This record gives sequence, structure tokens and C-alpha cells, in this order.
Amino acid sequence: MIKITLPDGSIREFEEAVKVIDIAKNISEGLARVVVGAMVNGCPAGLDQLVEKDSEVSLLKFDDNEGKDIFRHTSSHILAQAVQRLYPGTMLAIGPAIENGFYYDFDSEHVFTEADFEKIEAEMKKIVKEDLKIERFELPRNEALAYVEERGEKYKVELINDLPEDAVISFYKQGEFVDLCAGPHLQSTKKVKSIKILSIAGAYWRGSEDNKMLQRIYATSFEKNKQLEEYLHRLEEAKKRDHRKLGKELDLFSMHEEGPGFPFFHPKGMVFRNLLEDLWRKEHVKKGYGEIKTPIILNEELWHRSGHYENYKENMYFTNIDEENYAVKPMNCPGGILVYKSNMYSYRDLPLRLGEMGLVHRHEMSGALHGLMRVRSFTQDDAHLFVTLSQLKDEIMGVVKFTDEMYKLFGFKYHVELSTKPEKAIGTDEEWDVAIESLREALVEMNVKYIVNEGDGAFYGPKIDFHLEDAIGRTWQCGTCQLDFQMPQRFDLSYVGQDGEKHRPVMLHRTIFGSIERFMGILIEHYAGAFPTWLAPVQVKILPISDKFNDYAEGVRKQLEEMDIRVELDTRSEKIGYKIREAQLQKIPYMFVVGEKEVEASEVSVRQRAEGDVGSKSVEEIAEEILAKIKNRDNDSPGLV
Repeated sequence: MIKITLPDGSIREFEEAVKVIDIAKNISEGLARVVVGAMVNGCPAGLDQLVEKDSEVSLLKFDDNEGKDIFRHTSSHILAQAVQRLYPGTMLAIGPAIENGFYYDFDSEHVFTEADFEKIEAEMKKIVKEDLKIERFELPRNEALAYVEERGEKYKVELINDLPEDAVISFYKQGEFVDLCAGPHLQSTKKVKSIKILSIAGAYWRGSEDNKMLQRIYATSFEKNKQLEEYLHRLEEAKKRDHRKLGKELDLFSMHEEGPGFPFFHPKGMVFRNLLEDLWRKEHVKKGYGEIKTPIILNEELWHRSGHYENYKENMYFTNIDEENYAVKPMNCPGGILVYKSNMYSYRDLPLRLGEMGLVHRHEMSGALHGLMRVRSFTQDDAHLFVTLSQLKDEIMGVVKFTDEMYKLFGFKYHVELSTKPEKAIGTDEEWDVAIESLREALVEMNVKYIVNEGDGAFYGPKIDFHLEDAIGRTWQCGTCQLDFQMPQRFDLSYVGQDGEKHRPVMLHRTIFGSIERFMGILIEHYAGAFPTWLAPVQVKILPISDKFNDYAEGVRKQLEEMDIRVELDTRSEKIGYKIREAQLQKIPYMFVVGEKEVEASEVSVRQRAEGDVGSKSVEEIAEEILAKIKNRDNDSPGLV
């Protein structure tokens, strides 16, 4: 008898080994029609996989992330089959599912262009209609090598050679097409109803510039055409919101060849940035944090002591000073630890909360750089909390609550992930178990729903990650709360307890924005550049109809500046329609048009970014409205769809 435990705790019993699809049918025929795979004891499985012992089984639909991966992995095989049909002699490299789609890398004499997309899509749809059964078969390593060599698939030969000697190699077959693959896959090609090829790019085999450049075709797929249409609409919306494009148009920042991955912030960008940093500082004072600043360059020995060198050196920059080796800091924590070590603390001083806007540098591959989202130099809004074990849960809960409050200011929804021990880690399994359970207990007590993200913790401890959802439904990992028993041990941190003896504190590493640069990029796209009034670099643009009203307009400008409203005056000899259109393109929340009627009435004609003309008002009246929005941090952005 085999017992199958389902996610709700219920148990189904089967007399013998049972296929995943038959487990679904045992529950309901309707469920069996929509499942695409399963997680069996935490591992992805196809519907034809036999479950031969007592197991925990979670059935997957397309809506599940793991379900999408299975669906799109099959889609990548359909793409590869279509390409090999249309362009014989094309060799296959790899074709994984990725976030929002999939890709396949090809070595082909044919140079793919966008003109080929329609033809390839048509062949893919033909394969779907053929309803080809997808079958898995396995070969011993030597037979698998002979099989791919005979087929001329040199990239597959290399992949197999990297596998262990005793590995059993799996392949998937659909019609005439066969691919080396671990799987799992759908049962047939027929489920992949909706397909779209998105783009093409060059990609070095295995990411090395020493290898051949292959052609990578990106695509996506869905169960229904409506889902694809919605996704393509979001893509178009994302193009309009691209922070690199808006950053240039709104004169916020620029990137230059002289410093790839190192952003240059312009005056308006600095206003925006400083507003975020000012908010951060004010809120941290309220929460009992002290602000510190630590050096950018520190002795290399420190990074050996912290464990960063052995776990992170490939992402670090090094230099030599006075014939000693130094490193540019990739993280702020060792600096915060040295601040802690400069004093002797007692239990009465804890929890000690130290915050830092710390500039760090990390080496990213040039191909991974992306505007403000992926840079080599960025400022983390770090905080390091030194706490006793008895304070730990309350401090974790305080971080979660603080993060929630900050995200709500920007209109963000978010989900939480609990990330566990990675492959490269320091510390004992027992310490990791205690740390993970401490984070879990805090989330459970706060009734915070969370997803477990196995193996994605920091090398020194598990973490809670906050994934923001922006205005068009994309998610971004920003805030984090990391629990660390290791650094206090490595740096011999202590405090004097109530018993007069030395005790070891626990560290919490915490960010809310993640990095100022990336958070700025996310906000630019979230608001589509139309920042709420309180965040807008320019809140009011004054537009005189002609030069004779410039003096009055100048008086209005001074009046607003005295109220700390950010204002610009456009005195160019241009038509008023042109000035209004330009101010609209700059997405300025308020425009004050000044002409003869307004001067006589001592008023301004008010145009709002979203509503348009709202009539004439006194400067005092409209300024009061603007100041209220600033004070309340209203999310009055038309970019929030």
C-alpha cells in the first residue's frame, strides 16, 4: 500500500505504484484535465512519473510557478523542434524555462532575424496541433554519449561529459525530435496553445567569451490566448515605463561608457534621491536607529575574517595600499561590526540598531548591467541590529512591520519569501535550523503568509525577502531581513549580561529599499515617471502667457519657494500651448498658467497633471492643497494603473 499525502494533509492510498496523472484522476477528472505536473517530495515531476513509495505530492497547475516551468520547458522543446524542421543542420545547446517565458540557444548557419519569427511560430503551432506524445527514455552514460555523437550534437556531448560517470542520462522524445533533458515535461505538445516569439540575442556557449557565440531565441507561452494578450499588453506598458528611457527624458540620471555600471545622477535625480534618503532618515530616527558611516575600502584580512573573501571574492574589487592588500567593500556588515566592537555594551544597551546608507561596489558581468536595476556601484540602506536571543523575535517582527509601513507609502503590494541554507554556507546545521525557525516563528506570529525559497539564503544565515509588486504586476526583490549567528562568532562580539558574564549577541542584517539606485529605478517604472506630488523633483511649473506677466510669475515662484514647494518658472518666448505640452511631457504634477486675467485677480490658472484645467485659484489656496499632499505623502500618480 502506497500513501500519498496531499498539501491539505489528506491521504490517498493506492495498492501499487501510481502515476502522478492517476493521483489527479483519483481526486477528480476535472483536476486531471488541468494539472501540468507535480512536486513529489519537493522535486518536480511529470504526469507520467511513477510514485513508488509513500510520498508528499502537490499537484501543479499552470498558475503555479513550478507548473509554468514545466509548461514552458516543453514549449522550449517545441521551439527547438520547429527550428530544426525549418533549418536542418541546426545544433541545439540549452533551452530552459525562465521567468515569464523560455529560450533556446542554437548553433545554425542561418542567421535568425525578426522576419523569421512568424514562420517559426507557425511551425510551432503545427507541432502543437500534431498532439505529439512526449516520452522519456534513459540511457547509461556511454550509450548516451554514443547516441548524441551519432546525431552530431556536440554541445550535448559536452554536457554529458560533465555528468558523473554513474549518471543515468535522460532524453525526451516528441515525434522525430529528441533532446537531452532532465525534464519534467507535459504529456503531449497539445496543451501549448498560445505561443509568441519575443526577441533574439547573442549568447556565448556556457556564458564564456572564450566559447562560440550562439543565437538565443526568447519566447513565451500560455494556456490561453487571453493570457498571452494580457502579457503582451504588460510588455508594451513596461516599454513605456522603462526607467532608462524615462531617466533620460526626465533628466534624472545617465550612464556613460567611461564608467559602465556606475550611474551619474543629475540635479533632478538628486532631488528624487535625497527625498528617499530624507524619508529613510526620519523614519529610522522614529524607530530608534542610530546612523553610521563606514569606509569604502578596508583591509583584505577583514574580508577573510568575515567569510566574504571565500564566498564572494569573484564579485569584489581589490587594490593595494602601502604594500598591503585592500578590498572595496561589497557589503556594509563588517564595517558595522567594527563600529560595534569599538565599545563595550551591556544587556541594557541592546537591542542596538545601527543604520547606514552605505556605498558598495560589486563586479557584475557587463552583459548583466541594466540601467539602475543592475549596477556595479550602489548605496544600500543597510541596518545591523545587535540583539540578545530573548529580543530576537520581537526585533524580527519590528523589522517586518517597519518594512510594511514603508512599502505602503508607495502603494506597493508585496509577498514574503523565507530563504533557507544555500550550498555555499558557513556555520553548523544546528545553528541554521535555529535561525530558520526564529524567522518562521516571527512570520507565523504576525500572520504573514510566506513562501519557502529553498537554498537562497545568504552564506551566513537565512533571510526573509520582500518581493514588491509594481503597478503593472511585475515583482522585484527589495527588502530583506537576514539572521546571522556567524559574524558575531567570527568577530568575537560580546555584551555583558545581567549575570555580569560575557554573552554573544545575534545580528540581524536588514534593508528596506534594498539599494537606493534600484529602488529609484523601480519607482520610476511603478509610477511611469509621473511621481506623486511629494516625490516629484519639480512640483509646480509656472507658465506666463507672455513676457509682460513674468514679474507676476516671479512673485508667485518666490511665494511658493518660501513654502518649500519645488517650483520652476518658464519665461521662454514660446506659445503657451507649447509650454503646457512640454510640462506635461515632464510629468509635472501642477502647472500654473499666468495671464492678464490671473494678474488682475491675483490668482493662477491651475492645470493638474491628470485632470487638466481645474480653474483659477489663489496662490494660497492651491499651495495649501499641494502642501497637504506633500504632508500626507499622497499617491496621486496617474502612473498607478
